Amino acid sequence: MTRLLDRPPAWSLAVVAMLSVQMGAAISVGLFDDIGVGGTAWLRLSLGALGFVLLARPRYWRWSLRELRAPVLLGLVSAMMTLTFLAAIDRLPLGTVVAIEFMGPLTVAAMHSSTRRALAWPVLALIGVVLLTEPWQGSLDALGIAFAAVAAVGWGLYIVITQHVGDRFAGIDGLAISLPVAAIVTAAVGIPQAWGHITWQVMGIALLAALLLPLIPWTFELYALRRLNKAAFGTLMALEPAIALLIGLIVLRQVPLVPQWVGIACVVIAGIAAERTGHRQEELPELETPLT
Repeated sequence: MTRLLDRPPAWSLAVVAMLSVQMGAAISVGLFDDIGVGGTAWLRLSLGALGFVLLARPRYWRWSLRELRAPVLLGLVSAMMTLTFLAAIDRLPLGTVVAIEFMGPLTVAAMHSSTRRALAWPVLALIGVVLLTEPWQGSLDALGIAFAAVAAVGWGLYIVITQHVGDRFAGIDGLAISLPVAAIVTAAVGIPQAWGHITWQVMGIALLAALLLPLIPWTFELYALRRLNKAAFGTLMALEPAIALLIGLIVLRQVPLVPQWVGIACVVIAGIAAERTGHRQEELPELETPLT
């Protein structure tokens, strides 16, 4: 798998991951009525964890407690990000949630920029988020926005920690450690919600959702982050709010209004404008072409 995923351009892995994430999110919405948000997060992460363990067959005893700290932390962050993201899309349109959540990667990109001008881009993205949420309409879902904001923090931390884990663990070993941790954490809220409601149909949808998110995207993101720096990866994520808006429109029939299209455009422009050097030249000096 390592050789196979090292062949495509790093940016292509990130784009496929984004498409997979949003399709997985859209499919997950169909499980909320049956097993709740917590049950959906737990079942999806549990199936994803099982998949990673079967693929990697990690020998956990090979690593010291010190070495395990980073992937365990990644598991905790992944659990927080998954739970809050699903709770947010239960209350808000998918495109709106992803636009708010994108503030996390964009802030990472701005913080790792070499110029102060990059700090303006999170402000532009915030303007876009305001246009998406339309607080002047009087129907602001404060709790949904709060969930999305926590997911944004989780996404930013996820990028930083995933790159750290990818640098120190071969293949998908790091994910085979972190995903079981995430599944265990979400079990506390997931099992009570899902208990007695897991049918074969639910399992089939959950299995597909787990394949689309986390199995495919988190693997692809891990390999992409081995060849991209945090600023470049955060920049690529600028496409995700637009992808989420389109998936929400096509799959979930969430039709955005004109201000929301403008808001998404602001978020995407902010992400693209925050672009800095594309490849991690200290590790792969032969890859000197920036992402454009």
